[in-house]
This record gives sequence, structure tokens and C-alpha cells, in this order.
Amino acid sequence: MGERVSRAITGVRTVGVPVADQERAIAFYVGVLGMEKRLDLPLGRLGGRWIEVAPAGAGTTIALVPASPGAGAGVETGVRLSAADAAALHEELAARGVEVGELLRWEGVPPMFTLRDPDGNALTVVE
Repeated sequence: MGERVSRAITGVRTVGVPVADQERAIAFYVGVLGMEKRLDLPLGRLGGRWIEVAPAGAGTTIALVPASPGAGAGVETGVRLSAADAAALHEELAARGVEVGELLRWEGVPPMFTLRDPDGNALTVVE
């Protein structure tokens, strides 16, 4: 662990989320969550396409990558999304049939909840 690398990492560009059906994932992330599709290219090596979505203006994207035996869908992604009003978004998504967890309100911590995409991948929304 002694020496640092001479060229530092400068950011997080993309986080991959494995999905079984890329079209269904686009419909959810763009149509339901309101993200924009930024990139959609054929990529035969993955058995599908390289698709990136993101909230408008965000620097980091989510890549909707084809699930594979070594990287199946339905995972706890660790992805934390932000929202100006977590309670209102929780209510809206629940009304639209999205699987949402309990709205958590802990003292000293911003309101948050989990949601699951159509493949069962868990994401957390934090105010």
C-alpha cells in the first residue's frame, strides 16, 4: 500500500446494473423514474447493447448491462439516488405500482427508501 499511483482517479462515470431485459429496463428507468437515455450502442460481446441512463444534469450514469451467469439481475446495487422530496417521490412511485420499501425517517439522517426495478435490483433514494 506504500506508494500512490501517479495519476489519480477523477470521478465515477458509470455504475453497472445487470438487467434481464434491456427494453423493459429502459421503460422503467426512463419512463417511470424520469431519467434520460444518454447512450445506446450495440455491443455483441455482452449479448446486447451498452445503454446508459441518468437523471437530467447528472455526471454519473447507470449502465443497464445484460445479466449473465456471473452477474445476474436482482442484486442490491448499492446505488444511492437523490431526490428533493423523498416522501413525495415515495408516494408517487408506490401509486404507479413500483415496489418501494418503507419511507425511513431517522433522527439526523435524511429521509430515504428503497425501490426495486422490474428485475428486482434494489436502489435507494435519499433526500
